[in-house]
Amino acid sequence: MSDAQKTLNGPMIEPKSGEVRQLVVLLHGYGSDGNDLIGLAPFWRDHMPDALFIAPNAPERCDINPMGYQWFPLDVNRELSRLEGAPGARTSLGYFLERLWAETGLGPAQTILLGFSQGAMMALDVGLRLKTAPIALIAFSGALIDPDAVARELGGRPPVCLVHGSADPVVPAVSSEMAAEQLQALGLRVAILIEPGVDHTITPEGLGFALAFLREAVQGSPAALQ
Repeated sequence: MSDAQKTLNGPMIEPKSGEVRQLVVLLHGYGSDGNDLIGLAPFWRDHMPDALFIAPNAPERCDINPMGYQWFPLDVNRELSRLEGAPGARTSLGYFLERLWAETGLGPAQTILLGFSQGAMMALDVGLRLKTAPIALIAFSGALIDPDAVARELGGRPPVCLVHGSADPVVPAVSSEMAAEQLQALGLRVAILIEPGVDHTITPEGLGFALAFLREAVQGSPAALQ
């Protein structure tokens, strides 16, 4: 089965209003699954009553945790793993998004991509290449894979929010700091929060920062939050 034919699926939470006008796609980290990040939906749901929340499982079973999933394998050389693994994962995620948009009648302009760790990397990797800009890209504890390729293939220039713990032992905070500089140099609007003493996790403070960013990003638009 080709990468594009891999069908991603995972838990979803229907809009509070009962009408789907926005999509929030939540991308989990290495070794986890969609059930992990769908737990963020209650935090956002009251502010986005028209949003469908969906958290697809990554396309591959995790090498070190067969109960979980991975967007791509991790080798000793993490940077090389990302460069080699991202294209296949990008194709699978792109195919999932195209199907989601076809089924809902919506598109990138009504979509938020939010990810954690490896999922954050994929949110940036895919979202920055979309020709039509998503509402926003939100990356917790992530990194920008192959900045030179992103610069060449940059699409609709969505606003980007980066949140990272300063004490992250898994993906160093400098990864988000570098991503912010690289994206700002490309003319993108970027908000970044480095949380002192926080490790590899999503905190209530980080979620609050992302929500404030999102409110500003959609102010006055049809996607405005409540």
